[in-house]
Amino acid sequence: SVIGKTGSRGKAVGPVRVVRAEELDVATISEGDILVCDMTTPDHLPLMLRAGAIVTDLGGILTHAAIVCRELGKPCVVGTKNATETFADGDIVEVDADAGTVRRVTE
Repeated sequence: SVIGKTGSRGKAVGPVRVVRAEELDVATISEGDILVCDMTTPDHLPLMLRAGAIVTDLGGILTHAAIVCRELGKPCVVGTKNATETFADGDIVEVDADAGTVRRVTE
């Protein structure tokens, strides 16, 4: 599991989709997937709209991911430092943005 800061409150469970900056132009995400990335930019918005929650390695409560998630009402955990290395595509995780935690759910 990883620990970060609450960017936007809420909880979500779903499959991880790790999106790296170099693949952003071809990245796809399904409705409810948990978007895990270094940080978000306005280019991530189409993915963020479909995501069930967003988790970033970098940033704080005033970063793009946190602000957009608060506007969209989606759970967001920022500043985890290592979420992109800890989780892989398809991992089922529980995002508890109220507590700032993301943990793999055992099936």
